[in-house]
Amino acid sequence: MDIPVRTQARTQDARYRRDWASGMCSSADARAAVTALLGRAHPAPAPRSVQDAQLVVSELVTNAAKHAPGPCALGLDLLPGARALRVSVTDTSPEPPRTRPPDPARVGGHGLHLVTMLARDLEVTMLPEGKRVTVIVPLVREDGS
Repeated sequence: MDIPVRTQARTQDARYRRDWASGMCSSADARAAVTALLGRAHPAPAPRSVQDAQLVVSELVTNAAKHAPGPCALGLDLLPGARALRVSVTDTSPEPPRTRPPDPARVGGHGLHLVTMLARDLEVTMLPEGKRVTVIVPLVREDGS
C-alpha cells in the first residue's frame, strides 16, 4: 500500500508508506520516495542530507531484499521542523542485522557500517513474523542550520 507523498507532505509530520507484498523490495523506489518526500519538506534539507537519507534507505531496503524471504515494507516519517527523517524497514527475517568486520578487499558487507555512520538510534524490533529496523537520519537545512 502506498500513501502518496503529495497528500501528506505539507504537514509537519509528513510520511510515506510502501509495502512490497511480492517480497521484491525496490531500493530504486525507496530512493525515489525519499527524494519526493524531502523535496516537499519545509524548510528544505541540504542536497547532502537528501543523498545521505537516500543511501541509508537504499542500504536498509537492499538488506531486506537480500536476506529476507517474503514481503517487506518501508516507512518514512519527516520529523517536526524537517530536522530528521525516521526510516523503518520491515522484513520477514528473524535475524537481526549484523556488522561484519571491516575488510577493504571484500565486495559487499559494508552497508550497515554506512548506515551507522550516517544515521543514529539504530533500533531493531523483533516482530512475530520478522523484524523492523528503524534509524533516524539527521537533516541539515539548505541554509546550514
